[in-house]
Amino acid sequence: MRRTLRFLSFALLALIVTALVALILIAKLLLAPATGEWTVPWRVGPVTLDVGIPTAMRLLTSPWLAPRLAGFDTDTRFGPVRLGWEDGSSSLTLDCAPCSAPVPALGTQPLRVAQLTVTVRRDGNRLFGRFDAKPDKGAATVTVTGADGAGSLRGRWDGRLSQTSLQIDVDTDDAPITRWYAVLAPDLQELRQARIGGSLATHGRIVLPDGELVLQPRVAQFRVEGLGTEAVAGARSNSCGPSARLANDSWLARAVLAAEDQRFFTHPGYDLVELGAAASGNHKAGAAERGASTLTQQLAKLLFTGSERSSERKLRELLYAVEMEETLGKARILQLYLDNAPWGGTVCGAEAAAKRYFGRSARALEPAQAVWLAAMLHKPSAELAEWRRNGSIDAARVKWVAEGIRGISRNQREALLKSVASARFAPPP
Repeated sequence: MRRTLRFLSFALLALIVTALVALILIAKLLLAPATGEWTVPWRVGPVTLDVGIPTAMRLLTSPWLAPRLAGFDTDTRFGPVRLGWEDGSSSLTLDCAPCSAPVPALGTQPLRVAQLTVTVRRDGNRLFGRFDAKPDKGAATVTVTGADGAGSLRGRWDGRLSQTSLQIDVDTDDAPITRWYAVLAPDLQELRQARIGGSLATHGRIVLPDGELVLQPRVAQFRVEGLGTEAVAGARSNSCGPSARLANDSWLARAVLAAEDQRFFTHPGYDLVELGAAASGNHKAGAAERGASTLTQQLAKLLFTGSERSSERKLRELLYAVEMEETLGKARILQLYLDNAPWGGTVCGAEAAAKRYFGRSARALEPAQAVWLAAMLHKPSAELAEWRRNGSIDAARVKWVAEGIRGISRNQREALLKSVASARFAPPP
């Protein structure tokens, strides 16, 4: 009896091993990449297979396999995904709930959506379908100005598959900005008090596996009321010391605008050109290497939202920036920024920085000194440490700021560039 049981056990084990080997061989044959094909490693138990992504996509979307995947659940790095099948449109469906993805331009925390549904069809080497991002049922009530903020975000996508890449174009339908907030950041306290108007649609293109990303948002009549930003119109920063009271055409004001926001006087509080460039660069780098915040958004961070690196904070910051453009105006926004900006260590405000580092009022700064201070603003503590350690700050950054200053003559610019190239300022204690 024992011999029989032992024989059956070994026989069953042999069958299981044989079946596993057969499955791996079948998978290897079905998913084996063609010569030069885009591949990724896939670990199956103790075995790692090189999977051809175009081959796998054609297999998974084939009419004989795709319907049989309905009901299959899998965990992904974006969230749990359940596959389904639509008979009417002959489409594979993917339901991700909750679903999240990192967006480096919006901070280190991933952007989260309560439920995302994507349909997938294939016609030859073309992949296409729809998507629907739904808000959390417990989302905050949003006050809407002239539009319906309820519902989900919908759109279409279209992909072109080749042996080496997948190019995907994504278009979201035009929707009220309140709906975007309800889907992407439903728990913001500001949504309970703000009156938000306007609409947003986007076009995006991503090329895989290179990671090339192009983002083109289209915003219409974005406006915000009810956040109370008018209260800071006459405010002063006690912690940063007295106001510099700089004119908009002073050397330091011009240098700060060149360093932090060259389109300050033409944008409505947010800069779509810079946002698209930052989204592209940060996505490819996988980190927030390039900021997209306008000077108005930076002021909102200093006065209202704090500096937490999260998508929620960036979206809050945007609301305050849009309202401040109306309640404060450009001149007051610039003045408040200069009076509150951090300049390394415990130093904040232009007047305190000028006196601390150069022993003079901000209004009396030499052009090269103004450029030097402005160049510190992107990383004030790091630049201060570098200054103390090596007697200088980022020379390329200083030169770039000097080249970007507007409203000066050619002779003035040439003199300024010579001055900053030879500038050597004693390190602060």
